[in-house]
Amino acid sequence: MSKMSSSDRQGGGPEAPDASILLPRIGAALAEQAAREMATPLAGGLYVVATPIGNLGDMTIRAVTTLARADAILCEDTRVSRTLLARYAIERPLRAFHEHNEDAELARVIAELAEGRAIALISDAGTPLLSDPGYKLVRAAIAAGHPVTALPGASAILTGLAISGLPTDGFFFGGFLPNKQTARRTRLEALSDIPSSLILFESPARIADTLADIAETMGDREVVVARELTKRFEEVRRGLAVVLAAELGVNPVKGEIVLVIGPAPPREVSDADIETALRMALVTSTLRDAVRLVTDDLGAPRSRVYQIGLRLKDEA
Repeated sequence: MSKMSSSDRQGGGPEAPDASILLPRIGAALAEQAAREMATPLAGGLYVVATPIGNLGDMTIRAVTTLARADAILCEDTRVSRTLLARYAIERPLRAFHEHNEDAELARVIAELAEGRAIALISDAGTPLLSDPGYKLVRAAIAAGHPVTALPGASAILTGLAISGLPTDGFFFGGFLPNKQTARRTRLEALSDIPSSLILFESPARIADTLADIAETMGDREVVVARELTKRFEEVRRGLAVVLAAELGVNPVKGEIVLVIGPAPPREVSDADIETALRMALVTSTLRDAVRLVTDDLGAPRSRVYQIGLRLKDEA
């Protein structure tokens, strides 16, 4: 098990360039890019805009200039979003759009899009629609024939996966787990069959219990608990679920958590297992189809399954 804080990252390499030289150049380049974009009117349509998950420096120039030109900005919590907009001196109409009023606001927004207005959608943090409202609005806008543009940016899901050290060739995002233990374990059991890294959101109050449930339902899985990503007290803990469950049970943590669970270890399959499965499949299938079925079911190499299948066929 390893633990790392963002304050532990110390650069080795060459010294940083002189800020008095570098900063004016950076400022000029960013100002030039922003000026080009601000000079172009924003076309009508729905703009899904990603915002920082903690570090305001992760706001893109394109996101800033899009919000600054939008006819209206939809957000989850106006108090949270006003802080972000004030940081970049953006003064545009701001309206609440959340799970409790989404259905009521849909018609109004679609009507505004029909009038050719540019409407931006943001969430409190990260990329909208991912465990946040907005899915119904995007579908309604598409159905009505209005342009929908996504502005990529920060995402706790991808940030957590990128620093986890767990496989990234495939992953499944499961959002928040149920609060109650019975429902949570049922959900984890269903997720355990997915052959890829799993990404979940969890509260600090439940993280120790959830890790214990993972150990109980999934066995010895590698997990990563990424806390306060991109923020001052960012922390990443890596290890087996049972070990981290015990650790966090004694020393609770605070802050927003992204939980990444590694895929199940490769299943050990014996020749006897393959032979038994093939005999059952060959009752109703050709050798070719039986080999495909058994390969998919057991995860064994196709060549190995095929050789055993040929032997069974010769014996028959």
